[in-house]
Amino acid sequence: MRTPMDGVEIMVRGIVQGVGFRPFVWRLAQRFALRGSVGNVGDAVRIHAGGPPDALDAFITALRAEAPVLARVEDIVRQPAPLPAAGPFVIAASAAGAVSVGIVPDMATCPACRAEIADPAARRFGYAFTNCTDCGPRFSIVTGLPYDRPRTTMAAFPLCPACQRDYDDPTDRRFHAQPIACPACGPHLTWTSLIADSVTPADDAACIALAAEWLTGGRIVAIKGIGGFHIACDATSEPTVSELRRRKHRPTKPLALMVADLSAAQALCQVSPDEAEALTDPSAPIVLLRRRADGPLAPAVAPGQSRIGIMLAYAPLHHLLLAQIPGPLVMTSANRASAPQIFRDADARPGLEGIVDALLGHNRPIARRLEDAVVQVSDGRPRVLRRGRGQAPRPLDWPVDFAAAPPVLALGGDLKSAFCLSHGSKALLTHHLGDLDTPAVEEEFSATLADYAALFAHTPAAVAVDLHPGYRATAFGTAFAEAHGLTLIEVQHHHAHIAATLAEAGWRREAGPVVGIALDGLGLGDDGTLWGAEILICDYVASRRMARLKPIPLAGGDAASREPWRVLLAHLDAALGPQGWSPADLPPGVFADKPLATVRAMIAKGLNAPLASSAGRLFDAMAALLSLAPDVLSFEGEAALALEACADAGAKDGRAQAYPFALSQAGDLLDLDPAPLWRAALADRAAGVAAPLCAARFHAGVAQAFTDAAAQIAQAAGLSTVALSGGVFQNARLLDGVSQRLRAAGLAVLTPAQVPANDGGLAFGQAAVAAARLLHAAEMGCEPLPPPQG
Repeated sequence: MRTPMDGVEIMVRGIVQGVGFRPFVWRLAQRFALRGSVGNVGDAVRIHAGGPPDALDAFITALRAEAPVLARVEDIVRQPAPLPAAGPFVIAASAAGAVSVGIVPDMATCPACRAEIADPAARRFGYAFTNCTDCGPRFSIVTGLPYDRPRTTMAAFPLCPACQRDYDDPTDRRFHAQPIACPACGPHLTWTSLIADSVTPADDAACIALAAEWLTGGRIVAIKGIGGFHIACDATSEPTVSELRRRKHRPTKPLALMVADLSAAQALCQVSPDEAEALTDPSAPIVLLRRRADGPLAPAVAPGQSRIGIMLAYAPLHHLLLAQIPGPLVMTSANRASAPQIFRDADARPGLEGIVDALLGHNRPIARRLEDAVVQVSDGRPRVLRRGRGQAPRPLDWPVDFAAAPPVLALGGDLKSAFCLSHGSKALLTHHLGDLDTPAVEEEFSATLADYAALFAHTPAAVAVDLHPGYRATAFGTAFAEAHGLTLIEVQHHHAHIAATLAEAGWRREAGPVVGIALDGLGLGDDGTLWGAEILICDYVASRRMARLKPIPLAGGDAASREPWRVLLAHLDAALGPQGWSPADLPPGVFADKPLATVRAMIAKGLNAPLASSAGRLFDAMAALLSLAPDVLSFEGEAALALEACADAGAKDGRAQAYPFALSQAGDLLDLDPAPLWRAALADRAAGVAAPLCAARFHAGVAQAFTDAAAQIAQAAGLSTVALSGGVFQNARLLDGVSQRLRAAGLAVLTPAQVPANDGGLAFGQAAVAAARLLHAAEMGCEPLPPPQG
């Protein structure tokens, strides 16, 4: 009897391009003896298959259950189709179609490729551009969709016959791997010396050997990677690291390191199982780890810090180079102070001359700058601090009841700039772009937006921006909306932070409001004042401010964000009165040679001294009191990082007695007044209590005060969930302390993980608020604006 045969068309969506999905489908088809074809269509993979009904059922089940490691199958739609013609199952050429957010990020070199470049018998032995379907460059080389070699920067490297056989062989792990190459047909390394005494390497192996010789000899070399150039030097040489800092005008900001493997990281730092998992993830981020006191690192790598950022080698070039170098390398972004990372070959020499001694480059173009992602494990989970290579452009899920939302473009803020494109139930948060107050970043902002919009065929129905009219991102978004006739939706800064946490957690619109604790530097509030330490009750559509840190004047405006002593002066005067304390009571140098009378006069007259409730500035002030902050900060967060590191040395078990706050009602708001904290801290300093214990007591006090206030607000409102966000929650000690105390109070806690808590996640929250308001407006027949606050 003849076996019945059915035909089906199967559409598979998700992360299914650039991950070996079509060869995987081909192998399944061979296993189940099916006929037909598979190909890329826009953002999906389309399968036309024919065979016995039972075989087709098993095939479809295996599509999800056995998908490649880098793939993510999100949706499979099956419908009847004509039986394919008899013949072998084939991989069809890609077709055009609607583009969405299905490009896979760049991935670290897989174990098979690492073994191959170390095998003298292998054809790709020592080849710095080895990759396969399970690893290698993806987003950094893509120029268009569907994802195929002609739409990548590998289009200029035709496959040699041997690589073509690999590419065409369905049993090979390089079957239809678009970036593959070998020494005969692929990219090659280049060496450019910027000093006189140099030789010209004969080939790639000689380039690597010379780079290793220079690095171990104390020289500084720029290395072209996956998403841009890095500056490398010997991380164990204090003179070399100090010289790099001098040349780069980077006095204290921590430098990232690269090591060969996990064991090398463990020799330098304490590595928990969660941190080991983060380090070895295919995205290969920088992971912040506690350094070992007895390690060989140069002190200048991260002065005054208890944690250092380490990443494992993630490209074949890194593996080959580190195989010839005995210790860790500094591997920091190649740029001048405050400028974005260099990624174009033409910019490397003029941009780095005077900083590096040589350039180790290559001739594979990079399509877009992708800085290394940064991750920290806190409160039991890896948390993204900077979204970058290996993470972008992987889409993030939105709550299920956002599926019908119109597409939104959200522009974020000016610091840690990133924007967000929404696609129905998905949101694409871009990689870290930099700070828009840097001219080069601002110049590239519109170009990057055009790049993403074209690549993902995104046409927004609305534009979301921050309330602050002075933000460059707000100005850009406003002009963009006007030019394209789009609805402009303004979103309050801290509301966006909390909405980002809600959306990442899958919190549905119908679930109602939560209590939100937003702790950061500064953001414009609904009332036109500066906020930065707020407790809100909010859902996606609207928010209401319920509590705040008691405001203090920021004497000098922006200068107060750079000079912590100004904020300390304002806090002490607010807590004790100008006559209630004396600079002589503080450690020497805190207020030495500072114009205290002038600053106090500014505050008294309200001259360039706006009131602000800023958690970030509170941390700066305590760092100044403990002599941990310089007179002028050299990078954002410098004082707060030093304070956290100091606290880690003071009470590792987190049980330091908390400094007290006073909670009082100020009209409709609950004020968290730190005056008792300052009195207790001054008493501790006068009694000779060590700075680490004071820092630990400060962290405990902030955690306890905001927990108590949030619990009080939640109880009064009948709410049971608290969401946390804002850049101050990058502080692992604080996040742990607040989360643990809230759970002990019987409250559910939502915290950011894949979306940065800092302003790098702001656009994600803005997009969620805008989408919810558009949905609300459609349902209610009104404008997409927040309802009046009650």
